[in-house]
Amino acid sequence: MSGVLQQPASEQRSDSKTRTIFVDGGHAGRRIEKFLRVQLKTVPAGQLFRLMRKGQLRVNGKKVQEGYRLAVNDQITLPALYAEQGVAPAFDVPAPLLKRLRNCVLHEDQDVLVIDKPAGVAVHRGTDIPAGVIEAFRQLRPELPDLELSHRLDRDTSGLLVLAKTPSMLRYLHEMLRESEEEIERHYLALVAGHWSYKTESIHSPLLRRADKVVVDPNGQRAETHVTVKQRVGQRATILDVQLMTGRKHQIRVHLQSEGHPIAGDDRYGFAKFNRRVEQLGGRGLFLHATKLVIPKPDGQELVIEAPMPQRWKQLLKAGL
Repeated sequence: MSGVLQQPASEQRSDSKTRTIFVDGGHAGRRIEKFLRVQLKTVPAGQLFRLMRKGQLRVNGKKVQEGYRLAVNDQITLPALYAEQGVAPAFDVPAPLLKRLRNCVLHEDQDVLVIDKPAGVAVHRGTDIPAGVIEAFRQLRPELPDLELSHRLDRDTSGLLVLAKTPSMLRYLHEMLRESEEEIERHYLALVAGHWSYKTESIHSPLLRRADKVVVDPNGQRAETHVTVKQRVGQRATILDVQLMTGRKHQIRVHLQSEGHPIAGDDRYGFAKFNRRVEQLGGRGLFLHATKLVIPKPDGQELVIEAPMPQRWKQLLKAGL
């Protein structure tokens, strides 16, 4: 995505008690608290807010409030102690994860890095997850200080995942996903139970989060999914091309389950008997794969990226369902 490459913010010590961070064009327009949470990764947000309230954190010598929008050449001054705390501690991503992700890059340009994420790998660290994709690539690519996830995939979903290299591209992608849901064309492959009756179908069932699940509910959020039969696997299963028109949590999994055809390996919304058969044939995990993205570039061109069907799917199909 040409035309939006920016340099990272610079930082210097003003004196023994303060430190100044200079804001460049790539960060203009960002809320100050979001900017600083990236720059000072180990400083708790509450401490930053207290510094702002007390006037110890200043922009161009003036006190600012939470929500302040940064401008080019702004100078953020804060106590050196807090800036030093913001230096990320030494953290080694587990070597097996680095090895697994090192060769997963499908596309890279000056603005984005797109990988084919393996199933079972989380996109970021969390409870009982020491590291995910973003932590691994920050270690693999230390020359990209602003690398961020532009969207997410469930841990068990494989396929295309876009990492933005610059703050401006991150904002651009977020705006397209938030404000115009159909601008980024997103396709998935799904191996589902049963014989899908129609060649094509649109599902418009609204979705509502309820406890640890998502359910179809007339009071839920609008959700739209387009489905096309790609390959029939006897009478037991069907491979679908699924296009997301909205991006609700677990949307594909719940929409397909609501039509009576849950995804193979889905231990939350699936059929236990079908899942056991799939696993007996060597097909473990969720059979949902982000296979194609069409992203409009700022210059009017389109970036089209495709990820092939995973090898484990081919092995399962060869074994026969």
